Amino acid sequence: MGRDHDHAKGSDHGKAFAISVALNVVFVVVEVVYGVLSGSVALIADAAHNLSDVLGLVLAWVAMRLAARPPSDLRTYGWRKSTVLAAFLNAVLIMGAVGAVTWEAIGRIGSESPIDGWTMIIVAAVGVVINTASAGLFFIDRKSDANIRGAFLHLAADAAVSVGVVVAGALVLWTGWDWIDPATSLLISAVIVVGTWGLLRDSTNLLLDAVPDDIDLEEVRNQIQSIDSVVGVHDLHVWAMSTREPALTAHVVYEPSASSETVLCAMEEMLHRRFGFEHTTLQVEPEGVASDCKQGRDGNV
Repeated sequence: MGRDHDHAKGSDHGKAFAISVALNVVFVVVEVVYGVLSGSVALIADAAHNLSDVLGLVLAWVAMRLAARPPSDLRTYGWRKSTVLAAFLNAVLIMGAVGAVTWEAIGRIGSESPIDGWTMIIVAAVGVVINTASAGLFFIDRKSDANIRGAFLHLAADAAVSVGVVVAGALVLWTGWDWIDPATSLLISAVIVVGTWGLLRDSTNLLLDAVPDDIDLEEVRNQIQSIDSVVGVHDLHVWAMSTREPALTAHVVYEPSASSETVLCAMEEMLHRRFGFEHTTLQVEPEGVASDCKQGRDGNV
């Protein structure tokens, strides 16, 4: 017997995505122009990362809209998994942008190209404001949704890059050392890689139907077995239907004297209330009268 709540969770981030995309598109153009005029690889690097933000935000936005589409005969779970795919691709985009920035920065170390420190500072300061404000639009739900987390990390990383560019511009003006510009880009790239690794790892796990990080499988098993009349549970599987919706299937053995409907309702209510499961499929089996079917038993827990 299954339970499926097909309703939207959390707030609609459509307006947040629209605002963030528009601001970043305009700022990418501004950074490229002034990056070329000032000779700053840090500004150009920031523009490249902002461009990856635009692509990442659009990707996350599209995934969010797809996830809201109803199931069909072909896609019986709908497009919910697209949010997980978007989170994974967002992490890959960030890593790719960092790689491009790192390559350019290494090539600039030792270069004698003059750099306009004031242009770096002013343009990057605008970037700090834009990206911080945009990241704030996704701050609340960044921990509960990997897709939103990907968007937040994109924008937060860009804000950090812009802060680094401001500092680099100030140091160039103070010391006259132009190598500070590419060196700052390398340092910021390392920070971004560290911050993005968790998103890449988590989204990869979700794509492979691993148990979501916020759910303890052993605790789920113990809570099911603590329900009155339940004597055991096997073939227990937990995965993510989307970046917001965990799902569960299990075979549950109960005392023959108990009502299967009572046991089933108690489990569904507990799983929803305690762990947030929106989709559960539970097969209840009276003790001593377990199904002889062996499908799916081998290799399962």
